[in-house]
Amino acid sequence: MADSAAESTAERRSPAAAFAARFEAASAGGGLRLAEIPFLTQINLRVDPKSPAAERIGTAIGVPLPVEPGTAAGGGDLEVLWLGPDEWLVVGPDGAGPGLVERLIEAADGEHVSVVDVSAQRTTLVVAGDRARDVLAHGCALDLHPRVFGPGRCAQTMLARAGVVLVAGEDGFRLLVRSSFAGYVAEWLLDVSAEYVAGG
Repeated sequence: MADSAAESTAERRSPAAAFAARFEAASAGGGLRLAEIPFLTQINLRVDPKSPAAERIGTAIGVPLPVEPGTAAGGGDLEVLWLGPDEWLVVGPDGAGPGLVERLIEAADGEHVSVVDVSAQRTTLVVAGDRARDVLAHGCALDLHPRVFGPGRCAQTMLARAGVVLVAGEDGFRLLVRSSFAGYVAEWLLDVSAEYVAGG
């Protein structure tokens, strides 16, 4: 059984796997880092933020659901991203999906909620380093200045005409991009970053 599980994991191929070497080359200069974090657990959660269920869910996962628009909250190995007035994306490590879904449903305790594992829909691309904002600014209309969009902020936005969830962290940005657009966004990032890699 363990061998079968190992084989299944080994056979998985992330949406941006083909770009790993090029990401590494683009990151060699030190001013920019591009990478993929594959297979993160992503659970779409919808619940009335004023309901007892929302409070119980926050307690159960150790992260109160953020209610301020465009914010993210983290605790332990989980992060909760605000997507709308009654919608969040709960992000966790690879393989956490089934257990996390169970915890969320149990915490709802019969109240009306929607809990959907959407892990397979997106991959996560990292854009970090001193040049990260410059690169993203080429295709994103948001004001990415740290005073406006610093750590703890998130937004559903467009990057080079592709819909992404953009998350700002202490070490740069993460782009949660639909798997079908991962190659396109990866190529765009590499193309834009080339001037910074070449220019130093």
